[in-house]
Amino acid sequence: MATERTFAMIKPDGVQRGLVGHVVARIEAKGYRIVGMRLLQIPLEMAERHYGEHRGKPFFEPLVAFITSGPVVAMVLEGEDAIKGWRAMMGATDPANAAAGTIRGDLATVIDHNVVHGSDAPATAEREIALFFGDGGLLD
Repeated sequence: MATERTFAMIKPDGVQRGLVGHVVARIEAKGYRIVGMRLLQIPLEMAERHYGEHRGKPFFEPLVAFITSGPVVAMVLEGEDAIKGWRAMMGATDPANAAAGTIRGDLATVIDHNVVHGSDAPATAEREIALFFGDGGLLD
């Protein structure tokens, strides 16, 4: 196992529903350190860059519209195998397929509003952390 960083986000539905404290408590209870956190309204251009790999797919525009519809909480988590561990905590993308005990299994209702996001690989984590927290040493 290796200590690593990953990007995590509480999406607009999670913020609007008042789930920030609950999700953060679960992250901390798991033993991950939150080394960066910010509340922001994602601008359109940033959302399009964040979901750039999905450009041209039928769900791209609705995804961008949703993620820009309200404030999000962007975080950088640090810990042993944080990418894999955070993804396991989140559960399947579609809450209908997410196991009980996962964030999506317990809290999300539909695939389009599934409460949280997490990087799927080290390169993605690096890109998403840079996009949301910059390259200016904010996390050093």
